Amino acid sequence: MKKEQRIKKNKEFQHVFQGGKSMANRQFVIYTLEKKEQPDFRIGLSVSKKIGNAVTRNRIKRLVRQAFLEMKEQIPGCVDIVVIARKPTAEMSYEEVQKSLQHIMRKLPLLSNKKGKSCN
Repeated sequence: MKKEQRIKKNKEFQHVFQGGKSMANRQFVIYTLEKKEQPDFRIGLSVSKKIGNAVTRNRIKRLVRQAFLEMKEQIPGCVDIVVIARKPTAEMSYEEVQKSLQHIMRKLPLLSNKKGKSCN
């Protein structure tokens, strides 16, 4: 993911938490906030120390980033997404992570079957 597609600052995370919608399952909590002026979607990841050591947390982040990279054609450009990983993600494979994220994104409804979904 490019630097422009990441949410890094605490202020940006808080803005999504306070103004966005959320959906969760056992593995992830996802917050989304629509921003019409934004050309690409942005993603912020939060993996707590409770989940595991640095190696485990970084592995989870890599898996989540890759899953979003593969779904990018179906995600509208004008949205900020914050993903919070929960404890069960530490033992999950890539396929399980991808399936879990797609499940939540469909419930939100953020995923579309069309390529290049617009925000208007």
